[in-house]
Amino acid sequence: MTTTLHTSPFLLEIGTEELPALPFLAELPNIKNKFQKILESHRLPCKFDFFYTPRRLSFIALEFPQIQNAQTLEFFGPPLNIAYKDNQPTPAALGFFKKCGISQEEVTTTTKDGKEILYCQKLAPQAPAVELLEEIIKEFLESLNFGKTMRWGSLKDSFIRPISWILCLLDSKRVPLKLYGIESQAQTFVHRNVSFEPFEVKNIPNYFDILSNNGVILDQNKRRDKILTEIKQIEKTQGIQVEIDSELLDEIVSITEYPTALFGEFSEHFLELPAPCIITSMKVNQRYFATYKDKNLYCGFVLVSNSLAKDSSAIIEGNLKVLRARLEDALFFYHNDLKTGFQRERLKEVTFVEGLGSMWDKTNRECQIVQILSQRFQSELTALEPNPSLLSEILNQAATLSKADLMSEMVYEFTELQGIMGYYYAKALRYDERVALAIQEQYLPNSEESAMPSNLISAVIALAYKLDNLMGLFSIGKIPSGSRDPFALRRAANGVIKIILHFNLPFNLKEILENLAPFYQPFTLQTLENFILERLDSMLDFNTSLLRSVLATGERDLVQIFQKLTALDSALKNQDKNLLSQTFKRLANITKEVDLNSALDIKEDKLIATEETELYQAFNACALDKNDYTTRLNSLLALNPILDRFFDKVLVNAPDEDFKNNRKHLIARIYKAFLEIADIKEISL
Repeated sequence: MTTTLHTSPFLLEIGTEELPALPFLAELPNIKNKFQKILESHRLPCKFDFFYTPRRLSFIALEFPQIQNAQTLEFFGPPLNIAYKDNQPTPAALGFFKKCGISQEEVTTTTKDGKEILYCQKLAPQAPAVELLEEIIKEFLESLNFGKTMRWGSLKDSFIRPISWILCLLDSKRVPLKLYGIESQAQTFVHRNVSFEPFEVKNIPNYFDILSNNGVILDQNKRRDKILTEIKQIEKTQGIQVEIDSELLDEIVSITEYPTALFGEFSEHFLELPAPCIITSMKVNQRYFATYKDKNLYCGFVLVSNSLAKDSSAIIEGNLKVLRARLEDALFFYHNDLKTGFQRERLKEVTFVEGLGSMWDKTNRECQIVQILSQRFQSELTALEPNPSLLSEILNQAATLSKADLMSEMVYEFTELQGIMGYYYAKALRYDERVALAIQEQYLPNSEESAMPSNLISAVIALAYKLDNLMGLFSIGKIPSGSRDPFALRRAANGVIKIILHFNLPFNLKEILENLAPFYQPFTLQTLENFILERLDSMLDFNTSLLRSVLATGERDLVQIFQKLTALDSALKNQDKNLLSQTFKRLANITKEVDLNSALDIKEDKLIATEETELYQAFNACALDKNDYTTRLNSLLALNPILDRFFDKVLVNAPDEDFKNNRKHLIARIYKAFLEIADIKEISL
């Protein structure tokens, strides 16, 4: 029997007061998926479109199920010898009948785990969708995670912003709901420039017509396209280039219902400010796009209005007035900062983290770390700057001044500019360009897609910053747990690893942590070492057991670890995993009682079996260049078939002690050659 699934058009609109952009955008990737899963859990799966504006979340499905999908329920009961006694149902059986809602006559049996048990199969009830929608929508709204929420009126329920209206239609009929103190109505609201009164909605086409005819572009992608199209027209008309900041564009799309891109110009004398000051002021405070002409920042900006006014001149002038005031403040801060110069002593007034002193203390620790790292990387740094005294001066100045711009008026106003303003002030105060650049790049890399420090001097300053964060915060017990990482220590560890691998630096993790330990309160260094190695594992796309096998040898140099992992991964790809695993285990087992640090002498006159002579000669012919891990591994892995023949034909634990030791030493030499790269018994293929 074929069941015809009846569907109807469905429209849900949750109307709110203006949604704050940043928390909304953080949850946006999850919204459609959450609604989909909740519908599926209620057996109402369907395809739907999701749209949003700053005042509404809209879900539209052209084929929404009118009734829940059929579902067969299975119930497994107790074994027959427990269900019945003297042919009468026991309490266990009676409980099963009650649970299934059946009589004794309706029960059947089945076999499970070799036992005959009570069994019941029945269709689950199918409720009409209209009876489930209030529960579904409530569950959906409560599932959304915007961080902070708010309550309004006398309600106990909370949401990111007060809910103003609910529109819910199924088959063009109003679905009666009451959520968050609001009763659903067949009505929506349009752009506030048009009307504050509700508009009656008859069906989905009528809904689209009402919004599009009254200043609301419901589809966020169409709003985005409109903004970009108008920006291109401005570029063509004004002969400029507009910098499209993708995050800013997302934010503007989320806060407008009918966006219109407009162009304005500010006074050219503000271009005296460093470009990041102007760009940050426009982006953070005003949500403007910066403009360029001939690759230089131009005294123009693009704003996106949400107004329907035909005359845009008043909008541009109003925005320009606000921007002008902000740039005047920025210019004042800039001139003041240049007059006072770096005020490093004032860092004593700013606490870094309780238990770790002030920013002055942090800077001094970073200076000490820089000294240790510069000794470690001496040959690499000398290639960059051959004059030792000048190199030392550059590193010391960069480390000493790295946090000084935190005390500037500009960074106090725009915290996003820390490091960046230090760069401009250092240049204005005529410090070496490399000092200025190191101050600017000290926080790099600061995200997955972030650029790296541009040179090794900057990299050393960036490493010092990250290592001090890790050592300091671990020393006072501020260790990330679960998803909590308030001090971004996982990002700091990732940054250390990325810098070391990018610049190919000698960095024995264990030794360096031990060298830094005297600057901090005592703590278990192994905890931090494991934390950083875990980050290495999560960053690299290798079998976890490969890293375990490399670490088991005691290797802690990050570059060497990476090179060995790469060689292992490449060498093992084309191997028979099962045979290789067996060989690894046999090698490890045979050498358990052998002192691998001994001479492992082999007496050639004791090599009497063809297979052991063959293995001995093949091993001696292996290419064991210490600097070429891939070639070494391929040579050793090529011994696998010879090893198999050896194990099949040769008795390692021979009665004669000389023969036994000779054979064990041969196997131990092979195992030891592997151990210089990885402990093969740790590999799980």
